[in-house]
Amino acid sequence: MNQGTDATAEKLCCRDVWKIFGKLPGGALGQLRNAPQRQHEIQTLPGCTVAVREADFSVREGELFVIMGLSGSGKSTLMRCLNGLIRPTWGEVFVDGRSLQAISAKQLRRLRQEKMAMVFQHFALLPHRTILDNVALGLELQGVSKKRRRAKALEALELVGLQGWERNHPVELSGGMQQRVGLARALAVDPQILLMDEPFSALDPLIRRQMQDEFLKLAAKVKKTIVFITHDLDEAIRLADRIAMMKDGRIVQMGTPEQIVLEPENDYVEEFVASVSRAKVITARHVMADPRPWTSRREEDPLAVLDRMKKEDLQCVFITDTDRRLLGVLTREEAARKIRGGSAPAGCNGVPAIGPDAPLSEVVEQAASSIHPTPVLDGRGRILGVVTRKRLLQEWKQDLEG
Repeated sequence: MNQGTDATAEKLCCRDVWKIFGKLPGGALGQLRNAPQRQHEIQTLPGCTVAVREADFSVREGELFVIMGLSGSGKSTLMRCLNGLIRPTWGEVFVDGRSLQAISAKQLRRLRQEKMAMVFQHFALLPHRTILDNVALGLELQGVSKKRRRAKALEALELVGLQGWERNHPVELSGGMQQRVGLARALAVDPQILLMDEPFSALDPLIRRQMQDEFLKLAAKVKKTIVFITHDLDEAIRLADRIAMMKDGRIVQMGTPEQIVLEPENDYVEEFVASVSRAKVITARHVMADPRPWTSRREEDPLAVLDRMKKEDLQCVFITDTDRRLLGVLTREEAARKIRGGSAPAGCNGVPAIGPDAPLSEVVEQAASSIHPTPVLDGRGRILGVVTRKRLLQEWKQDLEG
C-alpha cells in the first residue's frame, strides 16, 4: 500500500454521478433523487436499470483506491465512467480538476491515450502480435516512432519481470504472465492514472497471491494513481490505501481497510467483513501508545529519568535526540549505573523497531524478540509510539472473541 499520499492533491473526482441504462422515463431521475427512503427498494424503472447512484468521492494523487462489491454492484460501470467510456446520466467526473463532460470527444480520446490506462480482467492481448508489439500498442496508437516505442515497451517488460519474452506470442505464456503483459502495456504509455478492472480474478489462487505481491512492489516503484476493482475483500484489504464498498450501485462505506473492518457503518458492511480477522488490518499505528512517558532526551538528568521510570512503573525508556530520532534504550539498572558514573546506554542497533503500517502479525513477531516494548518509528527514525505486550494481548483477545 502507498502511504504518505498528498491529501490535498485530488487526481480523480466523482461528483454525484448516476448512470441509468435504457430509455429514461421523464422524471425518473428526479423520482430516485427525491425519495431516499425508497432508494434501497428501487432496482429498476420501467425499461431502464439504475447501475450507479450518487457516486461522490475523490482519489488522491499516488493513492491506491479500491472499489469493491459483489457482481452487479455497479463497480465496473463506475470505473468506465471515470475514463469516459460510459457517460454518466447525471453528475460529473473530473481529472486534474477538468470535467470529462466539458471536453470534446477528441480531447477525451487524447486524455485516455496519454493520461489514463486500463488493465482488464481477461488480458485483452492480440494473439497474432508478439509480446513486444502487444506492449507497444498504446504507443503505436499515439504515433510514437518504432524505435522509441520498442525502447519504452522493453522498459515496461523489464518492470513487470518479463524481459527476454518479447519475441514470444501470448499463447506461449501462462495466465499470470499474460496479465503482466497487460500491465506492461498500460505502463508503457507512462500514464498518470491506472484503472484496473479485476485484473487478477481470472488467475489461480496461488498465482493471484504472487501477482498481488509483485503488484504492491511495482505500485510503490512507479507511484501511479491507481483505481483497482475487485469483489475479493481479502484482496482489497491487502492492496488498498482506501476502499469504497458498493451495493446496488451506491457507495455504502468508504475508508481505510482498518476503518472498513473495525468500524462498519451499516449491517451490510458488518456482514461482509464478519469473517475477516482483525489481525489482517490492525497495524502498529492502531495499537501503539503515546511515546512521551517512554522517551528521554539524551541530555536529560539520569536521576530525573530514573525517578520517572519508578513513578510510571516503566522498566526502560527510549533515548532520543532533539528531533525525536531513536538512539538507544535505557533500563532502570543502566540508569542507576549511569548515576554512579557508569557507561552511557547502548546504541539503537539492539532495539527491535517497526514502522507504523506494520501488520499486527509483524508487531507480535518483533515484540517476541525483545524483552522491551517495541518502538514505532517513521521513515526518518523518529519515534511515533510504543507497543507494549499488554496492548498486544488485548488485541489478540478481542480478535479471538470476535
